[in-house]
Amino acid sequence: MIKKYTDDIIIDGSSRFQDSLPLSSDRLLEIMDKWNIEYDLHYHTPVKTVNQSREIQGSFLKSESGGCHVKNLYLRDRKKKNVLLVAQQDRIIDLKKLKLTIGTSHLSLGSEQRLMEHLGVRPGSVSPLSMINGANKGVILFIDIKLQSCSKIYVHPLVNDRTVELSVKNLEKFFEKIGIKPNWIVL
Repeated sequence: MIKKYTDDIIIDGSSRFQDSLPLSSDRLLEIMDKWNIEYDLHYHTPVKTVNQSREIQGSFLKSESGGCHVKNLYLRDRKKKNVLLVAQQDRIIDLKKLKLTIGTSHLSLGSEQRLMEHLGVRPGSVSPLSMINGANKGVILFIDIKLQSCSKIYVHPLVNDRTVELSVKNLEKFFEKIGIKPNWIVL
């Protein structure tokens, strides 16, 4: 993984470096406010993995609430098709089966550079909200249909030290505003 250093500081996916993104987290939240998309914002330590995320979830998620934390995979196939897959955090993803489900060739994780180019985020900050950048870059969004039954969905707002809590209805409103229709699939 290539890291950029500035005066011995590693530029990471936290809000500390949001102004170096094509669209800052603060600006995204302003846009969501303007579009009347209701959400709750939670601040926490930066997390890059599902395991790290589990450690902080108890601070703002009650198990009985029916909320779902997600994992996001930025993938690319051999024909250079860019895909964002969103699933429940504990879902096991079989890339060989997934390629048949979504009609692509061999899938692999996209590089850090392509992630920034196509979704405008750094590793650990990938989110369905990053489709605000990906919509114009030809990224295709696939979401596990089981997420439709969640009362709330918890996603990063382009940085990994904040989490947005919103309903599926408000997430779909966001997609409508950016002009995309997600592909809800059975994993």
